[in-house]
Amino acid sequence: MKLSSTRPLAFAWLAAPALVGGLLLSSCSSQPTATEADKTATVIPGETNATSDSAAVTATAGTTGAVKPTGPKPAWGPNLKPEMQAVIEQLMSFKNKPFPEITAAEARKQPSAADAAMKQMRASNIPAPPLNCDTATKTIAPGIKARIYTPKGGTAPFPVIVYYHGGGWVIATNDTYAASAQALCEQVGAMVVSVEYRKGPEHKFPAAHDDAFAAYQAVLKNAASMKGDPNKVAVVGESAGGNLACNVSIMARDKKVALPKYQVLVYPIAGSDTNTPSYQANTQTAPLNKGGMEWFFKNYLRTPADMKDPRINLVAANLKGLEPTTIIAADYDPLTSEGKTLSDKLSAAGVKVNYKKYDGTTHEFFGMAAVVPEAKDAQGVAVSDLKGALK
Repeated sequence: MKLSSTRPLAFAWLAAPALVGGLLLSSCSSQPTATEADKTATVIPGETNATSDSAAVTATAGTTGAVKPTGPKPAWGPNLKPEMQAVIEQLMSFKNKPFPEITAAEARKQPSAADAAMKQMRASNIPAPPLNCDTATKTIAPGIKARIYTPKGGTAPFPVIVYYHGGGWVIATNDTYAASAQALCEQVGAMVVSVEYRKGPEHKFPAAHDDAFAAYQAVLKNAASMKGDPNKVAVVGESAGGNLACNVSIMARDKKVALPKYQVLVYPIAGSDTNTPSYQANTQTAPLNKGGMEWFFKNYLRTPADMKDPRINLVAANLKGLEPTTIIAADYDPLTSEGKTLSDKLSAAGVKVNYKKYDGTTHEFFGMAAVVPEAKDAQGVAVSDLKGALK
């Protein structure tokens, strides 16, 4: 299914808001190129969709202004919160091509929702906050790199969060989501290991899933040498990364590896049924809609048969014995139905779940804390739950 030409960036979802999340809340005053010796937390364009807007944001000074939309609400979002609408307006201003009309390589080069949020920061005179975590990029397992965020304050060993970025297993990188990891580091006071995994269509399913678990095992083995506490490890993921985080927990259980102490799944890809109520209701939404998800599935999965694999269709997986879980859901999001189903099935399996849906928000709102009030609240929920589990 394709979007109409009036919804040009409806698929450029996971390349951004997590970036925006930390950026708006806790990081990113510049975008230099990353190196192995990178010691400052920065948002780095790399193969992501970042633009020079962040530099303009950091040059902004003065009093923070209100975040207000300039036009009417989109037909698909009559109840959008005004701050959320303002970011969506910026997103639409880029006039990108819908993902189904381009290749994955082309999609990775398009401006993203991160750029939209940063543009809104500039329009609202919102400066970027200072950085309070150091970073270093390391190879933590064969062929797998991770960006490691360490609090500048506090005393080691730190609790550890293994973080999996979004992108539909196709687009985005650690660079795209750098600020989200930074926010978790700063607010939880934890070392965050942001994992870079292989993506489709170059690397088909289950490449990302295998990398996610290999990275988790490496963190357990090497946490102490990285100033982390191997006995206090949680997993967090957004969208496709939420799927990976939950799969890591399931694989740890099945392979008799130490389970995480907690997992936070932010609007996770938890099902493969693209005809759920939320899929049917969100065919034109931005930054994610039904057509965008179908495009991601097509690029990552080997054959349609993979749709039935419980690693993709988490709502059909064995969920017994998993650790306590927080699930954050958005309103205008094709993944809302499956996120609620996953919550219900986790509860039925005896898992303690904290589920919260935020009305008037879209997929990827979680990262936009300085612009969207609901995002600030959602991050607070996740941080509080992680602190309780890790400390």
